[in-house]
Amino acid sequence: MDNAFADRLRKKSFLLPKAYGNEFVKRVFQRKDMLFSLAALLLFIGIALFAPLISPYDPNAIDLKNKNLNPSEEHLLGTDYLGRDLLSRILIGARTSLFIASGVVFISLFLGTAAGCAAGYYGGLVDESVSRVIDIFLSFPGVIFALAVMGVLGSGVFNLMLALSIVHWAKYARMMRGQVLSIKKQEFILSAITGGAGDFYIIRKHIVPNAIATLLVITTIDFGHVILSIATLSFLGIGLPADVPEWGAMLSAGKEFMRTAPYQTIFPGLAITLIVVIFSILGDGMRDILDPNHEGGEIY
Repeated sequence: MDNAFADRLRKKSFLLPKAYGNEFVKRVFQRKDMLFSLAALLLFIGIALFAPLISPYDPNAIDLKNKNLNPSEEHLLGTDYLGRDLLSRILIGARTSLFIASGVVFISLFLGTAAGCAAGYYGGLVDESVSRVIDIFLSFPGVIFALAVMGVLGSGVFNLMLALSIVHWAKYARMMRGQVLSIKKQEFILSAITGGAGDFYIIRKHIVPNAIATLLVITTIDFGHVILSIATLSFLGIGLPADVPEWGAMLSAGKEFMRTAPYQTIFPGLAITLIVVIFSILGDGMRDILDPNHEGGEIY
């Protein structure tokens, strides 16, 4: 990161300067894979926002007379073993998955950024203590840890959000700690300290802005990981209540009918796959654009 950009950061808030925002947008429009992924993501978000309005049926309406129906004009994606319309459940499931994933990512981002900044900036006992806690959390497989937390808390939207936040915050903290350790050695940080700037001011005005690029990349990719974790826990039957439409729970229910009604697993599986691939492509694309070590990626 050059001195001119550092000078701008010293004078401005934590937001990236407008010129660099424009350059970022320009680079995005030069990549067809990112444009396609952004369009698909906007479609998913639109579906999530308006799912109750565009769903043709009540997603929880049971109709045993029409159970396990093949896709038809009346039920475009068929019905499940209780006669519930699959299209309606998939549409509402998009709302469920994106809502929970957004909560998990932003809670994890806030907690991880705060912990990582404290550890990297203050060092010493603070760094040692936070680092050991991070190591403990990262030593457990994420899904197994979430299973244990859900076993204690029980199923529910808030409990699932809390359990996955406990699992995911540590990766943000470790990344942010590494960023702070690197950034705080820069001359403009030393100048700010010499000039009498407070710790919170330095972190907010100088350190966080210089870590935004990395935060954007890891946050985008983590959205896909969180959605996959939500589906995994629901597939195992401990994520959400039965009356909450969710793609993983639909996969679990449909696996009993793989031979007679494979569409009950195919369509929810496709939804999960698509949204995870979309976030992966967006994350990789932003890394390529924002990473100064990547060819053609430095916009700072």
